[in-house]
Amino acid sequence: MRMIVMKRSLVTLWAVAGLALGACGASADSAGDGKGVEVAAAFYPLAYAVERVGGDRVDVTNLSKPGTEPHDVELTPKAVATLSGSDLVVFEKGFQPAVDEAIGRADDARILDVASTVDLTVVAADDGHDHGGEHTEEHADEAAVDPHFWLDPTRYAKAVEAIAAELAAVDPAGATAYARNAETFVAELTALDAEFAAGLKHCANRDLVTGHVAFAYLADRYDLHQSGIAGLSPDAEPSAGAMKEIVEHIREHEVTTIYAGALVSKDLTETIAKETGTTVAVLDPLEGLTESSAGNDYLEVMRSNLATLKKGQVCR
Repeated sequence: MRMIVMKRSLVTLWAVAGLALGACGASADSAGDGKGVEVAAAFYPLAYAVERVGGDRVDVTNLSKPGTEPHDVELTPKAVATLSGSDLVVFEKGFQPAVDEAIGRADDARILDVASTVDLTVVAADDGHDHGGEHTEEHADEAAVDPHFWLDPTRYAKAVEAIAAELAAVDPAGATAYARNAETFVAELTALDAEFAAGLKHCANRDLVTGHVAFAYLADRYDLHQSGIAGLSPDAEPSAGAMKEIVEHIREHEVTTIYAGALVSKDLTETIAKETGTTVAVLDPLEGLTESSAGNDYLEVMRSNLATLKKGQVCR
């Protein structure tokens, strides 16, 4: 496990500027009571894992506000100060440039990069298309490693165990509680994995067409074959050639449902659906929760995703 130990220069900087350090809550602009171990988590799945493992011994700040696209998050001065003043910062290197930059400039915060604890080797899309030898920017994007590891419950469980170990190092008195909470959560993730495996074992169609390629780990784990309308960046506009290619793929593989993300525009998926006569369903990459999320936490939304996939892929 890699750790980065740094000095608290940014805390001093913001203190001189008269900015109060944010503590814990749903976002970095929420204040906590300061009674527990202060943990800054970069985005929702990491914050949820810390909450589940830490219980009432931790105060968690989610650096990505609910409803925002975490790829493009920009940290306020208060959020940067909260990050620097935390007892532990949990993030995924390479996923959020603003968070990476703040960590690179911060000093003396204990850092856990979950990318160093989880097997992040699955590329965004292995679609099997013949791209004619062209290496366009969008195809290069699809060939990049997918950061959305938490959509595979078994990989997410590895991050949970790493979080428990880091919390125990910060707060040795809570080590037993952290280990127990992690064991409970990992058991729930194991059960969730079994539900997905059983639910997606017999499907009429194993070709998964998504608005952007955020589901590589889910597809890899449950023997689905993902193709994306856009690449890893949900805001990227695919070329006319890429749009034609995905339309041909949908028709060739008799795809009946294509999936839009929860926090991004559905315009592209609806355009493709109109062209191909397919149905649009929402598949949540679980980067964050909103009032319209199909559940109140990670487990509920994942089970909603499973129900959506079973219907869209015609599974029995």
